[in-house]
Amino acid sequence: MIIDSESKQWLTGFFGNKVKFDEPMKKHTSFRVGGPAKILAAPSKISDLEALVKKAIEKKWPYMIIGGGTNILVKDNGIKALVIDLKNCLKKIEVIEKVNNDIFVNAMAGATTTSLCNFALNNGFKGMNFALGIPGTVGGAMMMNAGTAQGDISKVLETITILNGKGSKKYLGKKDYNFIYRKLVFNNNIAKQGENCPVILNGCFKLKPGDRTTLKKEAAEILLKRKKNQPTNLPSAGCFFKNPESGKSAGELIEMAGLKGASKGDAMISPKHANFIINQGNASASDILNLVSLAQERVLKMFNQILTPEVIIVGE
Repeated sequence: MIIDSESKQWLTGFFGNKVKFDEPMKKHTSFRVGGPAKILAAPSKISDLEALVKKAIEKKWPYMIIGGGTNILVKDNGIKALVIDLKNCLKKIEVIEKVNNDIFVNAMAGATTTSLCNFALNNGFKGMNFALGIPGTVGGAMMMNAGTAQGDISKVLETITILNGKGSKKYLGKKDYNFIYRKLVFNNNIAKQGENCPVILNGCFKLKPGDRTTLKKEAAEILLKRKKNQPTNLPSAGCFFKNPESGKSAGELIEMAGLKGASKGDAMISPKHANFIINQGNASASDILNLVSLAQERVLKMFNQILTPEVIIVGE
């Protein structure tokens, strides 16, 4: 990826201190590891985001979107691309319509999943409690079909607004996308081969009226259980591997393989939950990837099960 002087001048003139060059991604991911991004820009409004995406398309810059940086592992040599950070914009959440017993809530992609869950709780809307404690942004949760044993995004998402591969806004109904396990898939007419990946701007969620007191009690129980069973006090990217389609979960398989507490450098398979890899302070991406390989090899050898990462691994 080549940034000519004119492009660099445009970026700094347009974004000021909201654009950085060769920015360490360890500052922008929940794992707290990762080499530098060639460009990292954090637009503060949607018009700036649209201008940036159009510039990237014009210059043929590869780009990727991050929100909370919670479900990615950036390799130690970094990302030779434009990283667009949405944490400074696209935060609005609002009720847009009530139809009979359905409540339609519009949440922009840069809003945190926690803020959407809290919005639903505070208004007595039922349907989002499954996502309590899931880190990151609404856009990331949609892209990953984030979920827990209680449900996932596919059960509540109705429509999506995107910037398509040409930088134009497009409104998507259910016919335009579908979900598989931990992934949103756009249909061929939306994400055409050779085009840039669509950028999610917002999602509309269909919720139901509920009793606020009951919902808040349920929420407290969910969060307490999460805190008890997961290592929430150290940097990680959440559950690292997808669960197999049947049988034991990824965490159970890794635990049965005797790998709880196994470490490489400052990376460790959590003693609390074996599907979490944690950064004890100064781990590198290579340390984490070594543990990933160890878990995959041991589980395959002992149980003939292939562990596939749920965390997106990017960079060089």
